[in-house]
Amino acid sequence: MKNWNVAFALLFLFSAAQSKADTGKGEETLSPTIKESAGLPIAQQNERTIKGIVKDATGETVIGANVSVVGTTIGTVTDVEGNFSLKVPAGATLKISFIGYKDVDVKITNQQTLDIILEDDSQALDEVVVVGFGSQKKVNVTGAVSMVKAEALADRPVANVSQALQGVVPGLNFSVPMGGGELDNEMKFNIRGSGSIGSGSNASPLVLIDGMEGDMNTINPQDIENISILKDAAASSIYGSRAPFGVILITTKSGKSGRVTINYNNNIRFSDPLKVPEMMNSYDFARYFNAAAANGGQQAVFNQEALDRIVAYQKGEITAGTVANNGNWQEYGGANANTDWFGEHYRHWSPSHEHNISVSGGNEKVNYMVSGNFMDQRGMLKHSDDSYKRFSLNAKLGAEITKYIRMNYTSRWVRNDYDKSYYQTGLFFHNLARRWPTIPVTDPNGHYMPGSEIIQLEDGGRDNKSTDYLTQQMQLVIEPIKNWKITAEGNFRTENMNREYGVLPVYNYNEKNEPQLMKFDESHGPGITEFNKSTNKRNYFTMNFFTDYFYQTENGHYFKGMVGFNAELNKFNSMWGSRQGLISPTVPYLTTATTNMKNGGEKNEWSTAGFFGRLNYNYKERYMAEVNMRYDGTSRFLDDQRWGFFPSFSVGWNIAREDFWGNWSDYVNEFKLRGSWGELGNQNTTDIYPFFPSMDIGAGNGDWLVNGAQPTTAKMPGLVSSLMTWETVRSWNIGLDFGALNNRLTGSFDYFKRQTLDMVGPAPELPVTLGADVPKINNADMESYGFDLELSWRDRIGKVSYGVKAIMSDARQKITRYPNETMKYSTWYAGKMDGEIWGFKTIGIAKTQEEMDAHLAKVDQSALGKNWGAGDIMYADINGDGKVDEGAGQVGDSGDKKVIGNNTPRYNYGITLDASWNGFDISAFFQGVGKRDVEVGGPYFWGAVGGMWQSAGFVDHLDYFRPEGDEMGANLDAYYPRPLFGNDATRNQKTQTGYLQNGAYIRMKNIQLGYTFPKQWISKIGLQSFRVYISGDNLFTITKMAKMFDPETVSGRTWWDTNNTEPDNLDNNGKVYPLSKVISFGINVNF
Repeated sequence: MKNWNVAFALLFLFSAAQSKADTGKGEETLSPTIKESAGLPIAQQNERTIKGIVKDATGETVIGANVSVVGTTIGTVTDVEGNFSLKVPAGATLKISFIGYKDVDVKITNQQTLDIILEDDSQALDEVVVVGFGSQKKVNVTGAVSMVKAEALADRPVANVSQALQGVVPGLNFSVPMGGGELDNEMKFNIRGSGSIGSGSNASPLVLIDGMEGDMNTINPQDIENISILKDAAASSIYGSRAPFGVILITTKSGKSGRVTINYNNNIRFSDPLKVPEMMNSYDFARYFNAAAANGGQQAVFNQEALDRIVAYQKGEITAGTVANNGNWQEYGGANANTDWFGEHYRHWSPSHEHNISVSGGNEKVNYMVSGNFMDQRGMLKHSDDSYKRFSLNAKLGAEITKYIRMNYTSRWVRNDYDKSYYQTGLFFHNLARRWPTIPVTDPNGHYMPGSEIIQLEDGGRDNKSTDYLTQQMQLVIEPIKNWKITAEGNFRTENMNREYGVLPVYNYNEKNEPQLMKFDESHGPGITEFNKSTNKRNYFTMNFFTDYFYQTENGHYFKGMVGFNAELNKFNSMWGSRQGLISPTVPYLTTATTNMKNGGEKNEWSTAGFFGRLNYNYKERYMAEVNMRYDGTSRFLDDQRWGFFPSFSVGWNIAREDFWGNWSDYVNEFKLRGSWGELGNQNTTDIYPFFPSMDIGAGNGDWLVNGAQPTTAKMPGLVSSLMTWETVRSWNIGLDFGALNNRLTGSFDYFKRQTLDMVGPAPELPVTLGADVPKINNADMESYGFDLELSWRDRIGKVSYGVKAIMSDARQKITRYPNETMKYSTWYAGKMDGEIWGFKTIGIAKTQEEMDAHLAKVDQSALGKNWGAGDIMYADINGDGKVDEGAGQVGDSGDKKVIGNNTPRYNYGITLDASWNGFDISAFFQGVGKRDVEVGGPYFWGAVGGMWQSAGFVDHLDYFRPEGDEMGANLDAYYPRPLFGNDATRNQKTQTGYLQNGAYIRMKNIQLGYTFPKQWISKIGLQSFRVYISGDNLFTITKMAKMFDPETVSGRTWWDTNNTEPDNLDNNGKVYPLSKVISFGINVNF
C-alpha cells in the first residue's frame, strides 16, 4: 500500500506542476503554450486558414496523416484525397506525421497552401542504439549489437518479456524450462549458445533494466521503450565480470515534452492446451496391456470378465464404471470405465485478462510517466485451479535542476502471486501419463475415485507463493561545459518471497458411502498433515560513476572518451519451517501443528567492483574504432586471485562512404564491415564462497541421545581450492551491416567464435579413503562458434505499407579440455560436442521368428537382452566383431555405439510479416528450429516400459508389431516393436537411430489483425487514437516429431548425465504442463 501512496503523491505533484503557466516571473510550465496578446485568446491572434495536400514520394495521396500545430492541441487529419484545412496562429509550426514516414515540420509565414511530400522512414542505420553506459548511432557501432523497438513488444499480448523476445533477435535463444507451461515458469535463455558446462559456474547473460541488474520478466512489456542485445566482447566488456556471455539492456519509457497523454490498453485471453496425448479407449488399452503381459510371459492383466464389462460399458449396456469388492470400489484391472484423463484434468479456453494504464507528459524542464499494470491468469488445470496474478506500478521523473544538472528518478514495484494445488508440485504430471482409462472419475455414489488424483488436487492443500520487487533508482547528470558529462547513479532493489504450502487430510469413500482416510502421496500416509513456510529476502545495491567527453573537428574527426567506476553488493537470507500434525486442518499454520518440527535457513552475500574506460573514434562515419578496458574485482576469490584486467577492441569500415563507391550508392547506400576481439572474466561461480570450508549443521539429527534428545550436529568441513580463479571468456566477431535501395532492404551478418578457458570443472578423482569431498577447480575449456543473420525489407505499394523480416542464428559448443583420462562418453571429454547422442543403429523389426534367428546367427545380441523373437529389434553390428554391445563405454572402445545425433537446437529462426492499409493492420510471426535430434524415452513414447504400473497407453502406441492371427489384426510393418512387461522389456528401447526424433519445427507464434479508427471520428469524443485487435498465439505447428510431444517442451533424454553435470538438459520425457494456444481480444486508447 505504501508504494501506491508514493505513486499517487508523485502523480499529484506532476498534475499540480502541469497547471502552472509561464508568468514571466520565473514560474515554469510543464506544457508548451503559445503566448496570447493582451486579453485575446489564442484563437483570435492573427489566425489564418492553411490548406494543403499530403503525398508520398511516388505521388500517391496519404489518407489519415496527422496535421497538428506544435505545442497545442490544434490538429486535423487528411481526408480520402489527402487534403487538409486548418486554422492556425501566425508563426506557428505544423507537424505532419504518418506511420511509416518521416515527420515533416513546416514553419508558417505567408503560405496559404502547402504541398507536403512524406519520405519513407527507412533510415535504419541512422537509429540510435543503447550501448553500455550510453548510446551510439547504429551506423557507428562496431560491436555485435541488436535492437528491439517498443512496437515489437507492445503488439504482442504476452505474459512476460521472454515470450515476446523469442525468435525476434538472432543469437538470443529461448527455451521452455523443465516445468513446461506452468504459469510462473520463466523461459531459459542464452546469447550465442551455452558458454559453460554448468559444473561449477553459470553462463547467464546479464540483464540490465534502466542500467540496473534485474529480472526481465518482472517488467511489464508495455513499459519498455527499447531493448539492446550486446552479443560480443567488444559490446559487453564495459560491464565486466557479470557480462562475459552478453548483455540485455532494457530501457523503459519516460515522459516526453508536450501535452499530457493518457493511455489505456487491455486484452482478454482464452488459453487451450496446445499438445496433449490422445489416450486409448479402455478396450484397446486392456488388450494392449494383455499383449505386453503375454509377450513377457506373464498372466493377463484384464480377465475375460473385466473385458466383457468394458465392452458393455462402451455400448451403454451398463452405466457403472466400476464394481465393488469387499466393500471397496475397484480400480485399474477391476474397473471398466472409459476415461480420457487428459480431457478430464485440462480446462479448455481458460480466461485471463490484463489491463495497463499510463499517464505521461512534460516540457523542456520536467518530464514524467506513471504506469500501472494488472494481470490475472487462470491456469488450464481444472482441479488444481491454478492462477497467477501480477501487479506493477512504475513512476519515472526527469527534471532539469539547473542549467547544468539534470536528475532522473525511477520507482518500480512489482508483485507476483502464484497459487496452485500443492499436489501439482509433486508427481502429478508423471502420474497423469500412467492413468488407466478403465478407472472412472467418480464412483457410483458420485465421489471421486482415489486413482483419479482429483481428491488430492482439490482437498489436499494449497501452495501459494508471493514475491515483491521494489526498485529505487536515482541518476544525476552534470554537464559543466559543452560535450562533457558527469553521471552518478545509485540503485537499490529488494526482493521478498513468501511461500506457504501444506498437506491436508484426504478421504475416499467405500461402497457404503463411508469416508476413509487415504494417503496423500508416498511421503504422506493416511491422516498425515503438514504445513511448510519459507521466506527469503534479497537486497541488491549498485552504484555507477562515470564521465565522458567528446570532441569533433571541422574536417570530420570524432573522438570520445569515458572512464568510470562500478560496484555492486548482493545480500541474501532465507529461512524455512515445517511441522506435521495439524490440530485443525481448517487453520493450517506452523503454530497449529505439533509434531516433527524442522527448520533451516541460509545467509550469504557477494560483491563486485570495477574500473572501466572506453575510447571511440570515427572519421566521417567512414572509419570507426573502439577500445574498452575493465579492471574487475570480486569477493568470490582469494585476495591474490581477486582482481583481473580484461580488454577489448573493435573496428569498422563503412565502405559505402568511400569516394570509389560512386554509383553503387544508388543501390547499396550502407555497407559496413566490423571486427572485434575481447577478453572478459567470469566470476559467476555456483559456490559463493568457494575458498571457505563449510560445515553442514543439522538440527536434532544426531544418532545418539543427550539428555533424552537428539543433539544438533555439524559435519566435518569439506576441502577447498585455494587456486580457483576467473574463467576467461575470449571472443572474436566479424560482421557486416548493409542497407540497399534507400534502406528499404537492410541486414546484418556476424560470424563469431568464443572460448571459455579455465572453466570450473569436476573435482579430481582421489581415493574415497580421503573421507571428504574434493573441491572443484579450473580444469576445462570450451569453444563456441556460429553465426547470426538478419534481413529486413520495408516498402509501400500505393497506400499499403508492408514489411518482411527474417532472422536466423546457429551456435555449436565443443569441449576442448576436460579431465577425463578414461574418455568415458557418459560424461564430458575433450572433443565432445555439446548435445551429443550416442546410440545403436537400427536394422528394423523382425517380422518372423525365422528372420530373427537368421539375424542372431550372424550377430549376437545377448549383451542387450534375451528371448529375442518376432516383433523385436534387430541391431547392426557396426564394428564387425559379430556381436552388439557397448564395448567399454569409451571413445575409441564404444562397441557398436556411435554418435547418432545431437540434441542442441540448430538454426533458430524467426519470420515476421506485417502490412497496413487505411487503418487496418495485420501481422504474422513464425518461430522455429531448423535442426535438432531428440532422444525420447519413458511411457510417453514407448507405452509399455517394463511394468504395468509405469506404462502408458496412447493411440499412437497401437501401431505396434502384431503377428498374423493376432486378435487385433496383424501389423507386420509397425512403427513400434512388440510391447513387453518384465525385466527384459528394455531390450527394444535402447537409444537407436530408428527411434531418434526429428525435433525441427516451425510454429505460428502470433497472428494479429487490428483496426485504428480515423482521428476525425474519435477526436469528437476526446480521443487521440483508438485501436482494436484480435490476436492468436501458437495456432499451428509443423513438425515431424512423434504426435504426443510438443517440440518446445520435450527436453530429450540425457541418459548419460548421472552426475547432474548438465542440469539444464535433464529429461522430462514430455511429462510437463503443456504450453497453450491463445485467442485474445484487446483495445488500445490514447486520450
